[in-house]
Amino acid sequence: MAAQMNMLSNVDLSTANTLRLPCQAERFAAPATLSTLRETLATARRQGWPVTLLGGGSNVLLPKTLSGLVVCPALNQWWLSQHQGHVLAHVGAGVNWHRLVMATAARGLWGIENLALIPGSCGAAPVQNIGAYGVELADTLQAVQVMELATGRIEWLDAQQCAFGYRESIFKGALADRVVITQVVLRLSRTPTPRLGYGDLAIRLAGSSTPTLSPTPLAVAEAVCAIRREKLPDPHELANAGSFFKNPLVPDAQAAQLLQPYPAMPHFPQEGGQTKLAAGWLIDQCGLKGMRDGAFGVHQQQALVLVHFGGGDRQGLMKTADYIADQVETRFGVRLEPEPRLINPN
Repeated sequence: MAAQMNMLSNVDLSTANTLRLPCQAERFAAPATLSTLRETLATARRQGWPVTLLGGGSNVLLPKTLSGLVVCPALNQWWLSQHQGHVLAHVGAGVNWHRLVMATAARGLWGIENLALIPGSCGAAPVQNIGAYGVELADTLQAVQVMELATGRIEWLDAQQCAFGYRESIFKGALADRVVITQVVLRLSRTPTPRLGYGDLAIRLAGSSTPTLSPTPLAVAEAVCAIRREKLPDPHELANAGSFFKNPLVPDAQAAQLLQPYPAMPHFPQEGGQTKLAAGWLIDQCGLKGMRDGAFGVHQQQALVLVHFGGGDRQGLMKTADYIADQVETRFGVRLEPEPRLINPN
C-alpha cells in the first residue's frame, strides 16, 4: 500500500467491517484531528474524488470496490465536564462506543449503561440512533458536531435537529453524504436512574452474585454484556452486523389482526397509532433460525442476526436477506427492512 500524504492506496476493507464482506478501497484516510480531516476533504474536492464515510464498520454493507476516498475519522479523545445536576461527556467520533460505556459506568455515571457491548464507533452512533434494552442514544444525546464535506465548515446540531426516530436520524436523511460527524456530547448523571424494564435485565441483576435493589451503572452494563454475549455471536469469532433487520412498525389495526391467530406474538404499542413487532420472532416463526444459504445464514440462537461463514459478498448476503424478508411477508404480511446501511448501493 503506497502512502500519499495521510492516505493509503488500494486498501483491503474486509477486516474493517464486522460482516467481513470483501471490499477494496481505492484510497483510505484516517485523520486524527479536525484540521487533518478538513485538509483530507479539501484534497478530495480538488481531485474530484467521491467520499465514503466509514466508522467502526459494525453496521454497514460494503460493496466489492469503493472508488474515490474512504474516510474513517480517528478522533479518539474524550473528556468530561461537570455541570450543576449533570455531567457532559464530550466524545470524539473515533472513540469505541463500548469502551466509552464501560468507562463512564465505572465512574458512576448513568445514561448509556444499557447500551453496553454495541459494537462500532461513537461517531456512527447517532446515524442509527443506536438502542438496546429500552434505551436509545437520543435519550442522552445533547449535541453533535459535524463537518460539512463540501466546505469543511464546523456546525453543531442539538438533539431535536438530529430528527431521531427508530434507527433513523437526519444523518440518514437530509444530511446523508453531506456531513461527517466529528464529536458527540452526551448528558449523563450521577443520580441513580436504572432502566430495567426491558427483557430479563431486572431478573439478571436480581440473580447476580451480589443482588441489590440499587444497582450501580457498572452492574447494569455488565448484566447487559452477559445477556448479549449469551444471545449474540461475537463478530470476531463469527462475522455478523448484529441485528440485521429493523423491528417493523405496523398500524395498530394490523397488529390486532395478527394477534388473533398469534396471541403470543411480542408487540410493543408506540405513539402515533403504531405497534412495534419483534422481527426475530417473525423470522423464527417461519422456521428460519439456524438456516444456511451458502456463505450466509441465520444465527442458531438469535434469528435477527445474519452471519457470514466466509467466502461470500454483499450480493450473496442480500439474496439471503431478501429470501428471509419474502418468507416473513408471505406469512405475516409484514416486510422487513435491513438495519445496516448500504454503502454505495449501485
